[in-house]
Amino acid sequence: MIAPSLALLTFFLHTALMDIFTLLQSKPVLIGLHLGAAIIGIDLFLWLAGKFKDNTGSQRSRIITALLGVSAFIMSWISGGFYYVQYYGTLVKPIIKSGAASWAHNISMETKEHIFLFIIPLAMTVFFITLLDKAKIDALKIRRSAVWLSSTVAVLGLLIGALGFTVSAAARWGLMN
Repeated sequence: MIAPSLALLTFFLHTALMDIFTLLQSKPVLIGLHLGAAIIGIDLFLWLAGKFKDNTGSQRSRIITALLGVSAFIMSWISGGFYYVQYYGTLVKPIIKSGAASWAHNISMETKEHIFLFIIPLAMTVFFITLLDKAKIDALKIRRSAVWLSSTVAVLGLLIGALGFTVSAAARWGLMN
């Protein structure tokens, strides 16, 4: 009697996990994860810039904020990269390239791709700065640089979001024309 129950439980778990995996691979969910994770990363690095600027928050809270921000950007990179490889090149890019705003891929998407390569290393640099205690940050005189770098990560994230909006609008415009 135990074996059939275990087999049934295994079947349901396998089915549920496959459904979740299939759902996570769908276009709207990938775009939502990509955008949502990026917004969380941007917010966390803005928050961290404020902590550095005002010299507030414990070292532990700064480390956690930076680690969550880096993780959010990595999640955005993975979900966006999967979408790009699976769907963008075959479904979206041809629509944009054949539309009136073909520049959206050549300029916006290419710029977005290259800027994003810098965000994770910059975010990791900020994370490494959070590993220093406040006295060490003051002794090295890098508080202002930490504010600047945290803000730069957030601003680059916002720029990439604006470029992504341009690409998305060009795709919708291409469908309408």
